[in-house]
Amino acid sequence: MDESGKPQDPEESAHPQPPNPPGPSDPASDTGRTRAAGQRPPKQQPSGNTRRGRRTGGGILMGRPFGVPVYVAPSWFVVAALITWVFGGQLERILPELGAARYLVSLFFAVAFYASVLVHELAHTIAALRYELPVRRIQLQFFGGVSEIEKESETPGREFVLAFVGPLLSLVLAGVFYGGMKLVEPGTVPGVLLAGLMISNLIVAVFNLLPGLPLDGGRMLRAVVWKITGKPMTGTVAAAWVGRGLAMAVLIGLPLLTHTGALGNAPTDLGGADSITDALLAAILAAIIWTGAGNSLRMARLRERLPDLQARTLTRRAVPVEADTPLSEALRRANDAGARALVVVDRVGRPTAVVRETAIVGVPEHRRPWVAVSGLAQDLKDGMRVSAELAGEDLLDYLRATPATEYLVVEETGEIYGVLSTADVERAFVAAMARPS
Repeated sequence: MDESGKPQDPEESAHPQPPNPPGPSDPASDTGRTRAAGQRPPKQQPSGNTRRGRRTGGGILMGRPFGVPVYVAPSWFVVAALITWVFGGQLERILPELGAARYLVSLFFAVAFYASVLVHELAHTIAALRYELPVRRIQLQFFGGVSEIEKESETPGREFVLAFVGPLLSLVLAGVFYGGMKLVEPGTVPGVLLAGLMISNLIVAVFNLLPGLPLDGGRMLRAVVWKITGKPMTGTVAAAWVGRGLAMAVLIGLPLLTHTGALGNAPTDLGGADSITDALLAAILAAIIWTGAGNSLRMARLRERLPDLQARTLTRRAVPVEADTPLSEALRRANDAGARALVVVDRVGRPTAVVRETAIVGVPEHRRPWVAVSGLAQDLKDGMRVSAELAGEDLLDYLRATPATEYLVVEETGEIYGVLSTADVERAFVAAMARPS
């Protein structure tokens, strides 16, 4: 910064620099769709109240199995109502003696089905925790569930296992429900419920094994390509484009299969209401798969470029000043030293605070000789000392843990290296993401 308090030309910092960087996300399965939550921006504040039953950004908190919060999104109530209505219509044909009670049975089926989806997601979660991958949350929503895993698997083998356990558990549940059908009388309420749960879990397993991102099968394909080529990015690109192909196949193929009766249903007229409903459902599914595949590509590119974000290269040179130093004098020293930041030190030279750039800009030039730097400084709290060796995802994680506008960057010996501005990190992040692939 110069004596006017304005930042100098950014050429002095090795990189242009990141806004609230959306950190890496690790997409996986849907209805088993596992995705690592995008990293929170460095400036993001902790989330609000998450007591049981309270609404949050993720929906309604239902519990914390294995320490991972499970949320039910508002969209779940929409799909629960749809399942209740559709399954109730089927029960009216199969068990007409139930009368209006069929909707209570249908609601139980909807809840039991999503409990199965939760088991699918918990399989991903347990595997992730086993590999020491942090899981932010599980969310049950319109088209199934999402396990938000915050980091990527370190090896293709772990990636394959992490993706496969979800469909595997769904297949196991389908087998359990099939075994239960053998123990009850067919044509009864328990028999119909067990048959419905067996079929639905089988569909969830088969659908998620399709080899395209963001489905579990896509992550498995990614792991295989990663293993063969040694390049995770190559695996992601291959699985994402297969996912986009699947999206187009669902968009075109599902209505045609329904129209021709190839799925075991009665053929429908192309212009009929059932045909329009099938086309709408296919469009929604295709959009989810296409968008998920695109997000996987974007996040893979982000993770590939994160190593460019290095605390050492993004740090501004700083000059130490004592707390009672007038701002005008401190700026003069910084200008003479070619520095762009100020660090407040005590009488023995230990850093105690970082002067905020925005505060400097807000002081008129004629008042700067009468304003001490201590009045513009932010005290150094726990977490505001950043190692000069931090880079990439580790750097973003560290900044996210203690949100601030400036951080003191220190060498391993404890020596002051400079000041890291969140604004500089944000600009570097955006510049890295804007570079052509």
